[in-house]
Amino acid sequence: MKAPYLEDRNGQKVLIVDEAPFIMIAGEAHNSSASNVKFMEMIWERADELNLNTVLLPIYWEVIEPEEGKYDFSLVDSIIFQAREHRKKIGFLWFGSWKNAQCYYAPEWVKQDLKRFERAQLENGKNFKILENVHGLHYSTLSAFCEETKKADAAAFARLMEHICCIDRTEHTVITMQVENETGLLGEAREHGERAEKMFASFVPASFLKYLKEIYAELTPELASTIVRREELIYGKNWGEIFGEMADEVFQCYYTAKFVEAVAKAGKKEYNLPMTVNCWLDKGQKPGKYPTGGPVAKLMPIWKHAAPSIDIYGPDIYIPTFLKTCDCYTKGGNPLYIAECATHSYAGIRELYVIGHYHGMCYSPFGFEDIGLPFTATQGILFGMDTDDELLKTPQNAEEYAKINGLLNGMMSLLAEAYGTRHLQASISENGKNEVLSFVSYDFNIFYESRFLQTRSGACLVLEHEENEFFVIVKDCGLEIRSTKVEVPYTDFLSVDEGHFSDGMFISECRLNGDEITTMIFEGVHLLKIRVFSYC
Repeated sequence: MKAPYLEDRNGQKVLIVDEAPFIMIAGEAHNSSASNVKFMEMIWERADELNLNTVLLPIYWEVIEPEEGKYDFSLVDSIIFQAREHRKKIGFLWFGSWKNAQCYYAPEWVKQDLKRFERAQLENGKNFKILENVHGLHYSTLSAFCEETKKADAAAFARLMEHICCIDRTEHTVITMQVENETGLLGEAREHGERAEKMFASFVPASFLKYLKEIYAELTPELASTIVRREELIYGKNWGEIFGEMADEVFQCYYTAKFVEAVAKAGKKEYNLPMTVNCWLDKGQKPGKYPTGGPVAKLMPIWKHAAPSIDIYGPDIYIPTFLKTCDCYTKGGNPLYIAECATHSYAGIRELYVIGHYHGMCYSPFGFEDIGLPFTATQGILFGMDTDDELLKTPQNAEEYAKINGLLNGMMSLLAEAYGTRHLQASISENGKNEVLSFVSYDFNIFYESRFLQTRSGACLVLEHEENEFFVIVKDCGLEIRSTKVEVPYTDFLSVDEGHFSDGMFISECRLNGDEITTMIFEGVHLLKIRVFSYC
């Protein structure tokens, strides 16, 4: 069979694994979890408990190439074999030149040779700086403009992909590859080393200007507001003359994306798996407060030009404006691929909404092994607990999350077939209102506030299986079903069953009737098979 790939179905990009659509019901492990095979045993067990089908795990450049040109893939092999034992897929994360905008995972021989592998200089001539505006961070990272670093990173990634191809070309345990991790530069809007200064003063590449002319009408508002007029996009102008007040950030973005492209392209040549990048979001801050050059939504057109080997752009969402962020990252045909999000009480309902509304490819809370446990101080900062929203301060219930995952996995084939169509829809209380989901012949009124219900942690996923038959996952919500046909305006139930899927078949656990369907208000997580009819 072909290696995992992306396919356009009904205008929606879908991940195909073993010639079938696959939705990544995933979790990303903590950064160091994959550094030890013995330690990973408990990670796989936790993934089993939570009914995950995929685990996102780092591969560390410093581990696979401890000496230049000498590779050790034993850890990679062991992790892949463990995944197969637990019947899990893997999305690998390449921790190469960047991890959270720093060079933590570069090998010793790279870190110590500052002449060959240049550092990003926030001030010309200085390889290190304490960032007072980023929690006093002691900061140093590799330069996006260093050809030697780019070549070394790309060579290591190519060897890694070649090896994965050799041991996994038929099993397809590894289904996606993330290239680097939260790329960019902290502390300044761009690098100020000698090489970067010279390139910033030079003309903007002609091919880039030609691309901007072609997509001028599609530029994001932020870019469109600062860029010169379309007719002025001519070769012979420098970055400042073309991009105005955003010149520093666009410049850093272009060359960061070009660096990542070189790495991704080298890897794809050896094994053409879907390639992703993830993004540390800008949160409306000034460049440098967040990593400048990363694939933030406003600069995604630049990444698409400079890094064509990247297939998917994913936001790491730890901010309260979750839905707004999802909207930004589903524009231009980009599938929603969330490699990192918080493990607070919104985790479960957001997963239902990501799959049911956005038809997401991947949903993956970070540090999934801690789901259900009290938050640490670090997690409190990361998850934005300086808020009045108690749900953001409360850990996701593990049992509830496992049930949601189990139900979604059971429905995988039905859900995936409905991707890109109106047959699959969802509602979430986070929108702050009751919602109506409209199907062929019926409207579903989903409500979170009524005489009998007041909730801020509800969601509902509705799959129209046939014109009068629906599979519905409810969590803390109520629903009403109404006919949309004037000639038969009244609606009644033929049957309502609660159950689960096994081997593609719905198994009824309980036939609901009487009081249980009079109000149709549900607490907790339930999968319902609902059959209705209309009459006059």
